[in-house]
Amino acid sequence: MFIYFQNNYYLVIVLNDLMYYKGLYRVKVVTKSEGYWIVEAQENFEDTVDGEKITVRAGERRIVMPCELDKKKVLAPSIPEHAYERKLEKKVKQMVKEYDKKEMTK
Repeated sequence: MFIYFQNNYYLVIVLNDLMYYKGLYRVKVVTKSEGYWIVEAQENFEDTVDGEKITVRAGERRIVMPCELDKKKVLAPSIPEHAYERKLEKKVKQMVKEYDKKEMTK
């Protein structure tokens, strides 16, 4: 690790610090500074910049904010079902059971 102080800013260079960009794509942190970090992509992935999709190839360097990096790979959160849909499903199952009981008694 190398630490530089220039113009009231600390610049820290860390080698071989692997992290995950947006929790999904493996990148290596090349330079850490105040506010933005420079990372090198370890795999190909697609990203959006100013609303445009771009392809980032392995080995390309990008400037990113530290809040966009995670130490572990993170899976996307599952989409929660709405409570209304679950209640309706239970109600339909109950109605089907009642209908089957009526048919059995005939």
